[in-house]
Amino acid sequence: MNKATILLVDDDQAFIELLAMRLESNNYHTLRAYRATQALKILQSESIDLVITDLKMAHMDGFELFEKIKSDHFAMPVIMMTAHGSIPDAVDAIEQGFLNFISKPIDSQTLLHTIEKALFSTTKPQPSLQSNNYFGISFKSAAMRHVVNHIQALAPNSVNILIQGESGTGKEVTAKAIHQASGYASGPFIAINCAAVPAHLLESELFGHKKGAFTGAINDKTGLILSADNGTILLDEIGDMPLDLQVKLLRVLQERTVRPVGSHTEHKINVRFLSASHKDLQQAIVNKEFREDLYYRLNVVSITLPSLRDRIEDIMLLANQFITELCDQRKSINPQAITHLLNYHWPGNIRQLHNVIEHALVLTPGKLITEEIVLKVLPAQHERHFQGLNEAKKQFEYDYLKKVLSLSEGNVAEAAKLAQRNRSDFYKLLKKHEIN
Repeated sequence: MNKATILLVDDDQAFIELLAMRLESNNYHTLRAYRATQALKILQSESIDLVITDLKMAHMDGFELFEKIKSDHFAMPVIMMTAHGSIPDAVDAIEQGFLNFISKPIDSQTLLHTIEKALFSTTKPQPSLQSNNYFGISFKSAAMRHVVNHIQALAPNSVNILIQGESGTGKEVTAKAIHQASGYASGPFIAINCAAVPAHLLESELFGHKKGAFTGAINDKTGLILSADNGTILLDEIGDMPLDLQVKLLRVLQERTVRPVGSHTEHKINVRFLSASHKDLQQAIVNKEFREDLYYRLNVVSITLPSLRDRIEDIMLLANQFITELCDQRKSINPQAITHLLNYHWPGNIRQLHNVIEHALVLTPGKLITEEIVLKVLPAQHERHFQGLNEAKKQFEYDYLKKVLSLSEGNVAEAAKLAQRNRSDFYKLLKKHEIN
């Protein structure tokens, strides 16, 4: 069984080393940060299960660190320790969200018991983030790790969630992950695209109808909301729902009951409502195209998905996943072809990447997807503003450095090797372009 990774944060280096020895002797893996800013950097690059931080530290104290952790790592359990232990400190820590409070000097048995309790209390039926796959969401990028952390924190609750993002960014996949990580996982997951169903049929699809309720209603029909009872329903492209139907949906959300078209009977429901849209719903409210009261009912909390061009670290992970899914035999992509995939702007996001890989596989007789095939299946790039030579060189160098760093996952030494430059020159280039 893999033991948890614990990040220890304290500006007392001798103390933190001793604490790490205690934990590692009990088969925990530890990482150490001697100041809060260092801890935040580690959290961006490593998979951490628990943070134990001192309260009193120079530059940034434990409470401020906790607030910054929660802004990016919603589900991260945090334990506070302090030599200034007191009941007010403990109460304040718990009220602000710390899982527990330990006073220095720290008793080993108390420490181990507190850690086990913290890890147990935050255990969910979820895969490890180290696997790069979270209930169907494949990722390596920090942008998607932020999304997954958000899902981990929100999924166990029953609050309504609005998922936003461009078309093709994986809103339905995200909704399924929320469902599978929630207490509704044993119930059905039902998705309906509000833009794909004709407006005059959408009410019947959602709420159901009684026989004879309208022309063509030759049988009773159970609506999708009632079919999703004890489970989750995703209202995809909710921004395209007609205004008159928005009023009826609002009533369902308020009363937690559904009445089929033509019926006088109300049916109680226990449904988790998720909604998704690529539209700016707040602008739609201004344009009188979407009800403000419904917006706030659906958007108790929101998750915004990044575009594929903002998570280029995930492109090859997703491409290889699609190859495995679509092809019986193992195929790969040559390095020159990979460069084109990484440089493309992907206006259709993940959905477009899937289509490109599928098309490339059809045209690949052997085991290697070549540069020529990728160029053939990639749509022509949008023309960019014509730049002067110096400006173009500078932009190319900046983009090149960022791509190399992405391929090396931030490892500067490895990036320098890929760029065929010595490390000193590579650092100078990073400084020149103000790349961190």
